[in-house]
Amino acid sequence: MLDNPPGANSPAPAAFPAAGQSFAAPPTGPRPGAEALSASQLLAILRRHKLVFLACAVLIPLAGLIALRQIPARYTASGMLIYEPNEYKAAALQSVLREGPTTEATMASQAEILQSLKIAQRVAERGQLYANPEFNRGLRPPTVLRLLLRGILPGQEPGVGPEPIMGPTLDANRNAVMLAVQAALHAKPVRYSRVLEVNFTAQDPIVAAAAVNNAMDLYVKDQYGAKARAVHRATEQLRKRSEELRQETQREEDAIAAYRARLGLFQGMHAGFDAEQVSHLTEELVRARGELANADARLDAARGRAGAGAQAAIAPSVVQLRAQQDQMAAQAQIRQGRLGASHPEAEGVRRQAEAAQHTLAGEIGRVVASIEAERRAAKDRLAALEINLRSAQEEADRAAKAQIPLNAMQRDLEAARTELQTILQEIQQTAQKAAIETAEAHEISQALPPEQPSWPPTGPMMAAATGAGVLLGLLMVYVLHLLDTTVNSGDDARAVTNLPCFALLPEIGRRALGHLRVEDYVARRPHTAFAEQIRALRAGLWLGAHRPRIIAIAAARPDEGKTLLTLSLGRSASLAGERVLLIECDLRRPKFAHILSAAGPTGLSDLLTGSAQPKDVVRADTVTGLSYIPAGKPSGDALSLFLSGRLGGLLADLREEYDLILLDTPPVQAMSEARVVASLADAVLLCVRWHDTPRRVLRSAFELLRDTHANIVGTVLTRVDPRAHARSGHADAEVYHRRYRPYYRG
Repeated sequence: MLDNPPGANSPAPAAFPAAGQSFAAPPTGPRPGAEALSASQLLAILRRHKLVFLACAVLIPLAGLIALRQIPARYTASGMLIYEPNEYKAAALQSVLREGPTTEATMASQAEILQSLKIAQRVAERGQLYANPEFNRGLRPPTVLRLLLRGILPGQEPGVGPEPIMGPTLDANRNAVMLAVQAALHAKPVRYSRVLEVNFTAQDPIVAAAAVNNAMDLYVKDQYGAKARAVHRATEQLRKRSEELRQETQREEDAIAAYRARLGLFQGMHAGFDAEQVSHLTEELVRARGELANADARLDAARGRAGAGAQAAIAPSVVQLRAQQDQMAAQAQIRQGRLGASHPEAEGVRRQAEAAQHTLAGEIGRVVASIEAERRAAKDRLAALEINLRSAQEEADRAAKAQIPLNAMQRDLEAARTELQTILQEIQQTAQKAAIETAEAHEISQALPPEQPSWPPTGPMMAAATGAGVLLGLLMVYVLHLLDTTVNSGDDARAVTNLPCFALLPEIGRRALGHLRVEDYVARRPHTAFAEQIRALRAGLWLGAHRPRIIAIAAARPDEGKTLLTLSLGRSASLAGERVLLIECDLRRPKFAHILSAAGPTGLSDLLTGSAQPKDVVRADTVTGLSYIPAGKPSGDALSLFLSGRLGGLLADLREEYDLILLDTPPVQAMSEARVVASLADAVLLCVRWHDTPRRVLRSAFELLRDTHANIVGTVLTRVDPRAHARSGHADAEVYHRRYRPYYRG
């Protein structure tokens, strides 16, 4: 919004300073825009540069879309493999076919195998990719750059060279095809599973699907072939080892037999021959000792040293004879005692007893002799057995010492036999494994030709291009805001000069002008926004404690609109009934004569040189009747005319005659006479062209005028684009809001 005039709503100086004094000093704080921008200010900046923003936001995605159309489409086919090591086996094969646990490292290793150069080479061979220009660069037509380089750097064609004399050759195209196929082939494990995802990217969807299926088929067959080869190698090694063990067992058996034969070591049914012999001799010795003891007992019994039972068991005949002898002796005792010793019957009984005694002695002698013969035989046999036992024990000791190496050989033989038996069992188990073994991986989903391309990703890339366009647009808007050092609002002007901005004069378009001239617009269209801003300027100047009578309209540069402002302000005041005089002080570039159709060549320069009087140069405006003095004849030294003091006297004389005197000065930045004229005025009004005058230029002009002690009272923005300023977001843009249109009429 426009700044309030002094004395209206906001505090203001009590009066304008007198001529020769400065109204205010320029601010020394940070320049406008240096402080943090609010959201509304950022939005206003975006609105001011919306065309640049829209250009970036539209052109960059459009360029991205055109570039995407130039990129050949690529299709990615996908297939699935499951890696399942054989876990279920028969009980007899558990130890042979046991597999380790499947870990993430295992799955990653299988993925690397699947996308290895070996698989890529075989995929290229099976899919005939060596003849595909997509993978074989040598088959592609030469590009323009390649033709240019070939013309600039002539040489041999790629791949053409002298024939090698000997040794292998390097096929660069073949290697490049394999590497290209490997780069297009990808495999990755699906997390938390045993599934491998296989992808292949190509320009032809059929080629991509075939490559994936070929890669999976080759991988599965390689897995099965590797296991079959491993089983075959294991079987061959086991068979070779079993043959070696058979030969080793035979050698050990032959060595043991030869050793036994050489040392006379024989093996019995349950133990060694020497051990069995010692055992038998010991048993015979025990029996012989028993027989000898039995013979001694029988001999004692036969001799009567044992009891009756033993005697009856040993010599029953002797017992009978002894019983008969005892009976006969008892009868002889009885007969002798009854008949007497010399009785024939007693004598006969006595002779019978003696005969029985003699028979008993003979029988005892025969039995004793027989038992003694048996005892001697038993004793001799016992002695022989003891001798034989000692010999056998000595032989057994010798055999035991000789058995130590034999035992070692027997252990080696037993170990070889055990190992041979184990290997024979493993051969049988391996043969069974070869019969039931399957590949550890198999396909669960074959690749189909994809319908949609995977590259370029039009959606994401267009989204990225759109985002980049938006970001670049925002960046360009911000850069333009930083680079825009012109005055775009009353706030900018006030920040530079620390003075109020009284009005924002809109640019009048041709449609609004119609048949009118822009200089006549304020008079012919008094109810327009332009006329209202002129009245706002008058209010800002008029409502002070001391109303200025002489006002210099100054500008930093040409084409700032100061002449139009001077005419419009003067005509508006004249229509309000004031006596107004316009004096054109720009002697080098006069315009009043042309704009106001002034008659005669005389003007201000003639007054200052004394060649004319005021009544001769003052003319009346045909539109409003205001008075004006044109510049007159151009003068070579205009500064000397203004420094002569005549202008000051002229203004003093005219002050009493007119209510308002407006001085149209030349540009302050280049013309020195502007500062002289400004120092003579009661107040100086600076014209600033909206969105054109740089802040530094305005600050420089302000300082130049301040150095001459000119009384600068404020600024006016000229040639404002109402629509652009209305969407700029500045506070004073409110005056051009559409809600105020009913107040204005064309």
